[in-house]
Amino acid sequence: MRSIRRTAVAAAAALVLVVATALPAMAHVTVDPAQAPAGGFTVLTFKVPNERDNAGTTKLEVQLPTDHPFSSVSVRPNGAWTATTATAPLPQPVTDDDGNQITEAVSTVTWEGSRIAPGQFEEFQLQVGPLPDAAGATLSFPAVQTYDNGEVVRWIDPVVAGQPEPQHPAPSLVLTAAGGDAPAAAAPSSSSSSSDTTGRTLGIIGIVVGAAGVVIAVVALTNRPRVADR
Repeated sequence: MRSIRRTAVAAAAALVLVVATALPAMAHVTVDPAQAPAGGFTVLTFKVPNERDNAGTTKLEVQLPTDHPFSSVSVRPNGAWTATTATAPLPQPVTDDDGNQITEAVSTVTWEGSRIAPGQFEEFQLQVGPLPDAAGATLSFPAVQTYDNGEVVRWIDPVVAGQPEPQHPAPSLVLTAAGGDAPAAAAPSSSSSSSDTTGRTLGIIGIVVGAAGVVIAVVALTNRPRVADR
């Protein structure tokens, strides 16, 4: 009986640990919109949740695509947060709408100077363009989130259409046809992410239910009156 109780307690503890580690992983840095017409300008909103209950987010660094650089990048002011940009040379010069030749573009944007407290989130916005004229392509925006306890979380894993979402997905934007209709090749990206999130949520709910069942069983075994040996 003692062995059974010890095993049940250990199993319950393990399940609770899995739940505790799985729940925070559901929230991650994302970019909105998830799709935008190719060739135009758009406002990108990076949503940053604070996933820790004992630390605050004090810095966010977002990398802009270097294979499809933006000739125009504008940062929206955001309270006490200070935004700084860094530029990098372009592999090939590009010509903007005014006929000017662009030889470098913004490669990273960093926000710091304030804090996202536990249980809160923040939004950071950029106006960028023109987007590449490549309907169906996916633009990736790797992000690095820094906490005031020194922890650094890198949201840099590529998101591949039709594949399960990685543990630390990079914020991604799918380019649609100029008319606004999503190309067939890009459609699985959104549905895959949605299905993966739904499946993960159901899985965690199942774990919670299982953990609760084990705990109830442990309590029942502990409180069960002993039967005298015959």
